[in-house]
Amino acid sequence: MTALVSFVVFCQALGALIGAFTVVWGELAYLRAIRDRKIDHAERAHLRTIAHGLRFGMTLLLLASLALVVIEYLAHAATQPAMTPSYWALVIFALVVVYVSWALSRKRISFALGSAIAFTGWWFLAYLALGWLPPLTFGALVAFFVIATGIFYAILQYARMLAGSRS
Repeated sequence: MTALVSFVVFCQALGALIGAFTVVWGELAYLRAIRDRKIDHAERAHLRTIAHGLRFGMTLLLLASLALVVIEYLAHAATQPAMTPSYWALVIFALVVVYVSWALSRKRISFALGSAIAFTGWWFLAYLALGWLPPLTFGALVAFFVIATGIFYAILQYARMLAGSRS
């Protein structure tokens, strides 16, 4: 049973890392695409491939999280994952990323803000899945997320401004 739990935790971390690295790849591809101020067919196909990578990463992350809860419940583990704050933070950030991605695809949120939220959310998911975030209360974690989103918003906007002015 321990090997199965380790494998599921590995899959959860792998899904988060796939998403985090794919979102960076997507931002770099977008910067290359806007350099000439128009996105052609090949660039759209490239961005679509990145979207499939993000979808795969989120699916793997969420399925592994669900599997972890089921396995630990069936094993009658002393500490259930669903009873820990870090698990619920992971679920909340996953839902935020899914909702913001949906809102971006429907143009219900500005691209600059939505991409910054999604970018930050993926990296928070990766850090949570790997256990690299310090133990914080849920409120402190949300405040940290908001501040990090603001910082990434500024960085991404600056990078887009530089990429757009090169033509």
